[in-house]
Amino acid sequence: MTSRPEHLPERLALISDVQAAEYISAGLLEGREDVPSIALNKVAETLPGDDVRLRLHRVRDLIDDALIRFRDERPTAADAWLAPRIHETLRLTRREAAEKGFWTYMALGVAPDYVVWRHLSEPKADGARGRVARDKFVGPHYKQAFSRLWWAAELFRDGADYRPAVMACSNQDMLNSALRLDVVDHRPTALALIGLMERGTVRTGREVNALTSAVNSAAATLMYDVLAPDVERDSEAVRNWILAAESALPSPRNDLPEGPDEPRVPEESVRGLVAHFEELFAEAPVRGRAPDGGE
Repeated sequence: MTSRPEHLPERLALISDVQAAEYISAGLLEGREDVPSIALNKVAETLPGDDVRLRLHRVRDLIDDALIRFRDERPTAADAWLAPRIHETLRLTRREAAEKGFWTYMALGVAPDYVVWRHLSEPKADGARGRVARDKFVGPHYKQAFSRLWWAAELFRDGADYRPAVMACSNQDMLNSALRLDVVDHRPTALALIGLMERGTVRTGREVNALTSAVNSAAATLMYDVLAPDVERDSEAVRNWILAAESALPSPRNDLPEGPDEPRVPEESVRGLVAHFEELFAEAPVRGRAPDGGE
């Protein structure tokens, strides 16, 4: 199995898709090879300055703890634990998090062993080895191993409260489908989706996929931000949270961390969308569900 990199520098870095391609071998994707970390770091662009957020070992220690904590469980269970903690540890702005090369370096330079452990598929019936999809190293934000966790925590948190993000990450279908949708950038929409999970209205993967598809389709004619207004984002709260990284303790392992102290989403906006989404879901085609709602 792919091992922890033998060389871990002090600071995080960027690496382009073109540079990364040389190190994403068939052996790595099958978990048979390690990343040549010394060679990779020679081509990576180390992030400048002395910002504490960019110290590599802070996030590597967190990933080591995740590997230990979930070693006897299904790897998917790690998502809900790691997402809020990686968000709180890195304390990135959205602009910083949109830098694809940052996440590519996280996957190849910081924790390729985690990516392989988390995303290696089961061996095939014909004896062929399992593989990690290449996009877990260099894919878009909704597929890449670490980017998807950061964005899930960012889009589903309710101000400083990461509990909705934990709920989102506990369901792989919600995590995989909702992150693709532009509508989840509207906070009441994101939390209304979680509200239907909490109510038990949607439980299975088929139901989650039907719900997110219906909500996204309805967005073509309904303006959710008008139907369910949100408060403005508080950039000052985010800035203060980032500055506080200099004195912050490591992200708590047993209790949830706290995100930026932004205003919570208006409850009445979430309630209104939950009711509306229930109506959409009732009419949505769910594979395997009879027209009368039975199985």
